[in-house]
Amino acid sequence: MLKKLIRQMLTAQILSALTVTLCLLIDSIVIGRFLGVKAIAAYGLANPILLIIGAFGSALSAGVQVVCSKSLGRGLQEETNAGYSSAIGLGAAFSIPFTLIIFFLSVPASKILGADTEQLVVDTSAYIRGFILGAPATMGALILVPFMQMAGKTTLLIVSVAAMTITDIVMDLLNVIVFHGGMFGMGLASSLSYYAALLIAGAYFLSKKCFFKFRPGLISKAKIKELVTNSIPAIFSMAASVVMVFGMNRILLARGGSDAVAAFSVISSIGNASNCITTGIGGVSLTLTGIFYNEEDKSGLRTMLKELALQGVMLGCAVGLLLVVIAPPAVGLFITEAGRSRGMAIIGLRLYALGLMPSCLTGLIKNGYQSAGKERYTEVISTVQNAVFPLLFALLLSINVHSRYMTGVWFYFGCAEIATLLLICLFVRKKSGKPAWEDLNVLMLPENFSVKAEEMMEVEIRSVEQVTEASEAAYHFCMSQSGDRSLSYKLSLCVEEMASNVVLHGFTKDNHEHHLSVRLMHKNGRWILRFRDDCRAFDPIHYVPKGDDKMKGMGIRLVMQLADEVRYTYSINLNNLMIMLKDKQ
Repeated sequence: MLKKLIRQMLTAQILSALTVTLCLLIDSIVIGRFLGVKAIAAYGLANPILLIIGAFGSALSAGVQVVCSKSLGRGLQEETNAGYSSAIGLGAAFSIPFTLIIFFLSVPASKILGADTEQLVVDTSAYIRGFILGAPATMGALILVPFMQMAGKTTLLIVSVAAMTITDIVMDLLNVIVFHGGMFGMGLASSLSYYAALLIAGAYFLSKKCFFKFRPGLISKAKIKELVTNSIPAIFSMAASVVMVFGMNRILLARGGSDAVAAFSVISSIGNASNCITTGIGGVSLTLTGIFYNEEDKSGLRTMLKELALQGVMLGCAVGLLLVVIAPPAVGLFITEAGRSRGMAIIGLRLYALGLMPSCLTGLIKNGYQSAGKERYTEVISTVQNAVFPLLFALLLSINVHSRYMTGVWFYFGCAEIATLLLICLFVRKKSGKPAWEDLNVLMLPENFSVKAEEMMEVEIRSVEQVTEASEAAYHFCMSQSGDRSLSYKLSLCVEEMASNVVLHGFTKDNHEHHLSVRLMHKNGRWILRFRDDCRAFDPIHYVPKGDDKMKGMGIRLVMQLADEVRYTYSINLNNLMIMLKDKQ
C-alpha cells in the first residue's frame, strides 16, 4: 500500500515542482528564439528576483508540509485547518506588498543584479515588472500544492499544471507574434499562466467538498510563528540558491562576459526543469516523514526511505543520461545561432547531469531531517549544497580561462552535489558510529523513538477471515504485555469492529484492490491502536447512521464509548484512525 502511495505522490509532486520552472523554461525558449541572446542574458540577470518569489512560496509550502503533516499524524484536524488558514493569510500579507515594491523599483533592482548597459537595464527591468505582477498567484499556487497532496487531489494538481503550461505557451507566442510586448510581455505571460492555475485549483478549495476549511478566526500569531519557524530551512535553501545565481552571474561576467551568462541562463533553465525530480523526492520525504515520525512508525519510515532512495537513483540516472543525449537540440531551442554561448551551454548541460542522482538523495535526507525536528541540519546542508560548494568549485574551476568554452567551470554542480552527499555520510558515521546507508541510521532517530519490535503488533488485512485473526492476535498480544483480560478484550473488540467495518463497507464500494493496516503498541501508559486504509474517506467519529434503524453503526458507537481518545484524519488518500486506551480501565 505504501509503495504504491509513494509512487503516486512522487508523480504528483514532480509535476507540481514544474509550476515555477516550466513557465520559466518556456519563457527562456521563446526569448532566445524571438528576442536574441542579449535578451536571454537579461532574463538570466532577472532570475534572482524570480527565485525570491519561489523561495518564499516554496519555504511557506515546506512549513505547511511540516506543520500540517504533524497535526495530521496526530489526528488533529482543527489544527490542520488553523495551519491552512494561517498559511493563506501569511502568503497574501507577503506577496502583495512585495509585488508593489519590486514593480516600482525594478530599474535600480536590475542595476544591483548586474545589468551594466542601458539595453540590459531596460530588458531586465521590463521582464521583472511583467513577472512580478503574478507574485500573488505564484505564492497561492505554491501554498495550495501540499494541501492538494494531503487531500489526495492528484488529478486536480495535474490539470492545474497543464492549464498553466498551455496558457503560458499561448500568451508567450501572442506576445512575440501579435502584440510585440518585448520582455515586459514575456513576464506578463507567465503571470497570467499562474493565475490560470490558481483559478482551477481554487475552485476545489472554495467548494464544500474541500477537506480543509478556511476560517479567518483560525489565523493566529502562534500558528504563523510555527509556520515561519518550520519554513526557515527552506528559506535557507532558497536564499542560498539566490546567492549562488547572483555569485555565478558575477563570476561568469568577469571571466566569460555576457556569452557565459547567457549559457548559464540556458543551463539553469533546463537544469531547474530536470531538478523537479529532486524537488519531488524532497517534497514526498517532507510530508511522509512528518506523518510517520509523529506516529512513531518505523516501518513506514523504512519503506519510505528505501522506495524514495531507489526512485532517486533510477530517476537521477535516467534524467541525467537524457540530458547528455538531448543537450545539442535542447540548447538549440534557446540559442539558434552557432557560437560560443551555444557551445558553452551544450558542454555545461552535459556536465550538469552528473549532479542529478546525488542531488535526489541529498534532497531525500535533508527534508527528512526537517520533518524529524532536525531543522539545523537541513539549514546547514542547504547552505553548503546550494551556495558554498557551487561557488567554491566554480571559482576554483574557472581559474583556467584559456578554454574557449570555459569547460572547467561547468563541473560546479556535479562536484557540489557529490561533495554534499559525502559530507552527510561522514557526519552520520561520526555522530552515530554507524554507516549512513544501513536501515534508518541516516535519520539519526532518538534512542527512545517508537517501541521495540516485541512491544508492537502490525498486521495487514485484506479479508473478513483476516479480521478475526487480527482480533485474536490483538487479544493475545495485549495479554502478553499487560495480563489484563478486560483491557485485552476491549482492544480485541475494537480491532474486530473497526476492521470489519472497513472490509465490509470500504473494500466493496468499487472494483479496486484495497488494503488495511492495523498497528497496536503500548507506550507511556497508553495503548495506541491505529487503522490505516486506502478506501474512500470515512470519518467514524462524526458518523451519523441514516434512517431509524438503531442497529446501524452500533459497533462504531461501542468503540467510541470504550476509547479514552479517538482521532481521525483523511490525508494522502488514506483514512487514518487512532484509538487510545489507558492502562487502568
